[in-house]
Amino acid sequence: MIAVSYHDRVNVLQGTNPPVACPFDRGEWFALLAESGMPATIAVAEEDGKRVALPLTPANGRLEALRNWYSFTWRPLQTADAGGERLLTALAGKLRQRTHRATFWPVPNEDGAATRLERAFRESGWIVAREQCDHNHVLQVSGRSFADYWSARPGRMRTTLKRKGRKVDVSIRERFDADDWSAYEAIYAESWKPEEETPGLLRRFAQQEGDAGRIRLAVARHEGMPVAAQFWTVEGGTAYIHKLAHLEAHKALSAGTTLTAALFEHVIDRDRVEWIDFGTGNDGYKSDWMEVVRPRFRIDCLDPRQPRAWPALAKRLVRRLAPGARQG
Repeated sequence: MIAVSYHDRVNVLQGTNPPVACPFDRGEWFALLAESGMPATIAVAEEDGKRVALPLTPANGRLEALRNWYSFTWRPLQTADAGGERLLTALAGKLRQRTHRATFWPVPNEDGAATRLERAFRESGWIVAREQCDHNHVLQVSGRSFADYWSARPGRMRTTLKRKGRKVDVSIRERFDADDWSAYEAIYAESWKPEEETPGLLRRFAQQEGDAGRIRLAVARHEGMPVAAQFWTVEGGTAYIHKLAHLEAHKALSAGTTLTAALFEHVIDRDRVEWIDFGTGNDGYKSDWMEVVRPRFRIDCLDPRQPRAWPALAKRLVRRLAPGARQG
């Protein structure tokens, strides 16, 4: 018999991971979110030692994915042998006892996660709306060397690196370095990037990744002064590009291009990754570096048996009748 339980501590997620290693599926990541002040509601379905879990948080009068703006993805977690379909459907059915609405994003589907979620909630009686909410630019290396990859980049990028690459000195560390992280924070604070809500969380995450040897922390310096910095991690054959920033006052140096190229060379030729993941966002410059765009989905589930869901269902129906309108 399937047992469903709810927990407010993320340590229940230990040992519950999807088959593909990803920074945003580990229990340590959800612990960081909880430590930052996000309340956790971990919904768990178990049977015969197998488990499926949904890391959630109460927000906006509903249950939502436990995530923040650093998260590339969110998806159901499970023990390696769970199979998951039957447990996930049972969990979706029981979740109606806790909320009238559950919303999940950004859910990937290259592993079928979005399809499984949508199907499980539909089969459990929810009315489900699924829409693309973001883009994920990636590169599949396919055994190429960096030289092979670079030869296929736009001519202006190759020209920029040839002309300006020697104007900065690049360092790449595979362990956390406090001085380089301080340089990153100073550059970010002076860059065009928006102010972040939880920079302390990102630093703790970088320290954890550094302790595990997964960090790739790079700084470009011009005449000894840090002018660009990037924070990547490498895990499970994928390099994740988390943060990049450069000083606008030194934009003419093209230090960001030089630094990105150096990191691409490092993870392709040294780490031998198969994928490079540029996270979420559809910024135009990403298509210069990447070759594939994958969708990220928002899955919004409403329980029609609960009166609290009816206003949102009515709004969804009205928007569906208006072509081109977004669902909410």
